[in-house]
Amino acid sequence: MCWFRATLLLILAGNAWAERGDYVIGGGAEGDTADGLAVAAMIDYAVGDETWLSASVARNTADLPLELKFETWYADVGIDHWFGPLGLRVGTAYWGDDDILDSRDYVASAYWRSEAATFSFDYERRDFELDIAGSQFFPGRSVDFFADGIGASASFDIGDKASVSLNGMSFNYSVNLAIDENAPLRDLLGVSRLGLLNSLVEYRFATTFGLDAGDSRWSVSYARWKGAVDQGVTNSLTLRFLTPLGDSSDVELGLGQDSSESYGDVTFFSVFLYFYGGS
Repeated sequence: MCWFRATLLLILAGNAWAERGDYVIGGGAEGDTADGLAVAAMIDYAVGDETWLSASVARNTADLPLELKFETWYADVGIDHWFGPLGLRVGTAYWGDDDILDSRDYVASAYWRSEAATFSFDYERRDFELDIAGSQFFPGRSVDFFADGIGASASFDIGDKASVSLNGMSFNYSVNLAIDENAPLRDLLGVSRLGLLNSLVEYRFATTFGLDAGDSRWSVSYARWKGAVDQGVTNSLTLRFLTPLGDSSDVELGLGQDSSESYGDVTFFSVFLYFYGGS
């Protein structure tokens, strides 16, 4: 979830990044106390005054029971155009491990923006493929299902130095994942902070408060989501500090804590670098 939240944040903030120049290139890593590791890279490029192209790629690894490990990939591309005062953002993404569970995602947002506030209505479609390995008694098989997500987001400036943002989304799955017979599914996907199971959610909600301090910025975020398979609820709190490294680069440090009914308490730390260029 951590790398997904980071890349999603960059895409949604494309308009704000463009104020620093024609493009921004970013990358970083996040590790946690459960031996999970995520790395991500992204680019956001302004095409003209009101259009932005974005792309990102991320990879994470985490431990599974029985001393096993897995890796998950994420990649997306998107385009954003502001017609003034309305805008439209669309994109597509790939997520998962193609040997176990993966998805093709399609997202769209219609938004209204002013100098002090932004509101958006968001839609996400996720098409999943689950591969179940065979044995000497049962043949392997592939199961397809999908989820439709509806959500909204809003951000407000509070004076010249502070801002508040909120976003949330609820998903409706084509199959009932929350049943006792899915205990083998929980074992297959693995219960961990960066595990495949943790991206199958019924809903997610997040809010962030940001405060400028000179050329730097502090922000604190609270997020909450509920798993669609194990029905476990996770609460996450993250503190971030963004500060310039020079005229055209920033570094962002993050420290957070997840408290989950599924995988317990996990602390994580992240470092991201951003480089700006163009006019």
